[in-house]
Amino acid sequence: MATPWWCNRPRRPARLAPEPPGSRREGLTVPIPEPRPSRWLAGAALIGGVPAIALLLLLLGGAVETAPGMLALGATILAALTVSRIWMGNLGSLAAALRQAADGESMVPELAGPLLLPAVAEVAEVARRVARALQARTEQVSSLRQADVAIIERLPDPLVVLDAGGAPLRANSEARAMFGASPGIASGSDLGALLRHPALADAVAAALAGGEPQHADIVLPVPVPRELRVHAVPMDPPLSDGGRLLLVLSDRTRDRAVERMRADFVANASHELRTPLASLIGFIETLRGPAEDDREARARFLGIMAEQADRMRRLIDDLLGLSRIEITEHQPPTGRVDLGALAAAEVEAMGPVLGARGARVALEAEPGLVAAPADAGQLAQVLRNLLENAARYGREDGTIQLAVGRAEPGGNARWPARPGLVISVTDEGPGIARHHLSRLTERFYRVDRGRGRHAGGTGLGLAIVKHIVNRHRGQLLIESEEGVGSTFRVWLPAETPGGD
Repeated sequence: MATPWWCNRPRRPARLAPEPPGSRREGLTVPIPEPRPSRWLAGAALIGGVPAIALLLLLLGGAVETAPGMLALGATILAALTVSRIWMGNLGSLAAALRQAADGESMVPELAGPLLLPAVAEVAEVARRVARALQARTEQVSSLRQADVAIIERLPDPLVVLDAGGAPLRANSEARAMFGASPGIASGSDLGALLRHPALADAVAAALAGGEPQHADIVLPVPVPRELRVHAVPMDPPLSDGGRLLLVLSDRTRDRAVERMRADFVANASHELRTPLASLIGFIETLRGPAEDDREARARFLGIMAEQADRMRRLIDDLLGLSRIEITEHQPPTGRVDLGALAAAEVEAMGPVLGARGARVALEAEPGLVAAPADAGQLAQVLRNLLENAARYGREDGTIQLAVGRAEPGGNARWPARPGLVISVTDEGPGIARHHLSRLTERFYRVDRGRGRHAGGTGLGLAIVKHIVNRHRGQLLIESEEGVGSTFRVWLPAETPGGD
């Protein structure tokens, strides 16, 4: 029997239920899928099977005349097919829309066409309400998560989020800047050292177990000494991404460095300034007494006094400069420096100083060698101190070899494995005994105290170089052979391809 024309008319697309203004899903349509023949035939058999079988038995038994019975049987089958097709179409569209709503693609649409059973209409309406509630809740959760991320990201203090197992989930911008971590899961060698610290591990375990905030004072020795106070704050309920613990970090390195700077400055100044100050006082007393009318002695004493005053000035300048470097040593620089151009500029600027010793500089620098991150002013100070050191303690009228090049992979086992640049300064001096090498970067350490003071050094040049190199996360290597000369090498991180 042919299907009536009204059962084959094309289905209109389902209409979306009205959404609140501004909804991101407003105006979407969900097409109603065509029910498969096997399904709506099975539905028709379920709906009209019993009446059709009853009519057929009545016809076979002769209880109903043939013509009216066949007409009633055909009408029953046709009605069952029509009802089944419409019903199955309604249920199919409702199921498809529910699947899309579950996947977050759309709201549940209003069903097109007649709804033969009140239950279908009721289920559709309930489904629409549930979908609207789920959508509203999803948007609320998404909004809260975005607010949560924005708040944590914009906090002025470094903050790390841990999960229930104590593993890092994310870190805000301040923490990433402190530890060199990635924006997502907080990673990085410095952060790993922090999380492995026994004091912090105990505080994290206590906070997760007891639900009460804990704190710990931590000293990280690498890559430069850093002192932190960490507050472990448990989150109950957890954050939207599952974060159960917040680590709020307070960097106290600068405060501690300032305290040490004050103590060291007083101790060093009182010790190192005592000798030139005593000389000045002695010469002043002499000039005011026995040599008051001795013009020759006065001229000679004033020259010595000027030298001692200049030595005191240089000593104070170096002490203050070293203290400033130590205060910021835990904060890596942010710029980039062309080392070849910087070396050439420093050699030219130091011409008078080098010329006074008759020293000549042989510069060998490859073009385009960029150190990053780097501070141009501090690296210029490294070059000046190394060149002055080579001029003071090298051979008069000698040649200072200054080279800037790339660190060859595997060329020196002490250099890091990542890309780097090497500054090398070699003099032709008498050399340094091996047992002195490890102490050369100590404050005021001199191999020959009398010669060092006569040459005009303060004993702080190599200490300044060491702390600047530490701030740049580099390395300083000193090699010397007695009777041949000394070589000072500085390794610095190179700018990686694609770096800013």
